[in-house]
Amino acid sequence: MSFLDCSCISHAQVQPLDIEEQYEDTSHQFLSCDGSEYTLQGPAGGDDITGLSAEPAHYQLLAELGRGFNNLSQVSMARHIPTNQLVAVKQTNLDECTEEELLQLMNEVLLSRLFRHQNLLTSRRVFSSCCQLWVLTPLMAYGSADSLLRTYFPDGMSESLIAYLLYGVLKALEYLHRMGYVHRALKASHILLSGEGRVYLSGLHSIYSMMREGKRMRAVFDMPNHSPALLPWLSPELLRQDLHGYGVKSDIYSLGIVACELVSGRVPFQDMAPTQMLLQKLRGSHCCLLDVAPFPLGELGGLKVSRSGVDSGIGESVATGSLTHSATAPPTDRPQSPGPKNHSATLHNLVQMCLQQQPELRPSASSLLTHAFFKQVKRHRRDSFLSLMYPAVPLTSPEDTPVSSPPGPSCHALTMPSADTPEAVWDFS
Repeated sequence: MSFLDCSCISHAQVQPLDIEEQYEDTSHQFLSCDGSEYTLQGPAGGDDITGLSAEPAHYQLLAELGRGFNNLSQVSMARHIPTNQLVAVKQTNLDECTEEELLQLMNEVLLSRLFRHQNLLTSRRVFSSCCQLWVLTPLMAYGSADSLLRTYFPDGMSESLIAYLLYGVLKALEYLHRMGYVHRALKASHILLSGEGRVYLSGLHSIYSMMREGKRMRAVFDMPNHSPALLPWLSPELLRQDLHGYGVKSDIYSLGIVACELVSGRVPFQDMAPTQMLLQKLRGSHCCLLDVAPFPLGELGGLKVSRSGVDSGIGESVATGSLTHSATAPPTDRPQSPGPKNHSATLHNLVQMCLQQQPELRPSASSLLTHAFFKQVKRHRRDSFLSLMYPAVPLTSPEDTPVSSPPGPSCHALTMPSADTPEAVWDFS
């Protein structure tokens, strides 16, 4: 039974479904541009789930990964029995959703059918069983960049790994911006890495269209849902909420914040009260990398060039990380902040360009893809970047955990053992 036909949502007033058809031709135009970049109909290799069946009895739920969507959705690792492929299944009880939440789910389903890009985590398989909505996505075996930072890289990642992650995010942002959408929820917990090393951008629940009556608006004024949790990553113009509004360059500012987050292992502005954070951003103060002082951008005389002048790579990151656990601090106590690192000039320049106070001064996603910081991504294969993930290991099927039987037609919440994995493998909101 189709989710759109489910009787559980018959009481909700929804937008006509022909909105998808209005944008279908436009999406295919972008899918065919620039050679093979937008020609993929879905993820490649082991991340492809488009051919899996839409029958709940064909899936064996292995372990709970987390919860999301206002705690109404349960996300589980599951095995597709006919193919033995591991997937992530998000189950939402539609009877417990409000009309507004049902409309959000409807929007997510429509966007998943509209967007087709190799670096966007979309729901390519959606179906319902009784009053439960099943949304299938590829299993992100390495989880999110945020979980990797908290578990394996508390003092930040190497520049090579950061470049690889941000390059995949920029390709997804370039696609969204060309389609006329602003993401508005870019953060490390929405950057996912599959077991095969493909980077995905999630968090499409906050996405917002800049198209009105077939025309692209120069600015929009809507505030994203759950914005308090997104405050550290949101741009000054979005937080200002004035008559100027904001556009796709707001995502570029968020990318700069994410870059600082991946470098240091800490979220900029996180320890500030919301009012103080807002004032700091509106005054032009921004987070800098750890080997420069956090002055407003106008007072930053110039970039501090790395002593090496080149990408620090994994070797320097490991060496720097060892310095933070010196004899001056108790070995069992983590420092309050990571020690300074010797970052490359290209990384400094990337962050500085993204965090410009005026949005018109920030580069577009397309132009950032040609930035010198990402030259290292084009010189190496995906396998070489996966080697930088050590000591992180991909999520696998729990061998010793009792698995559930194939689910029957029930609308009650399912219970199952939790996987022996770090808390919050990725952001399911």
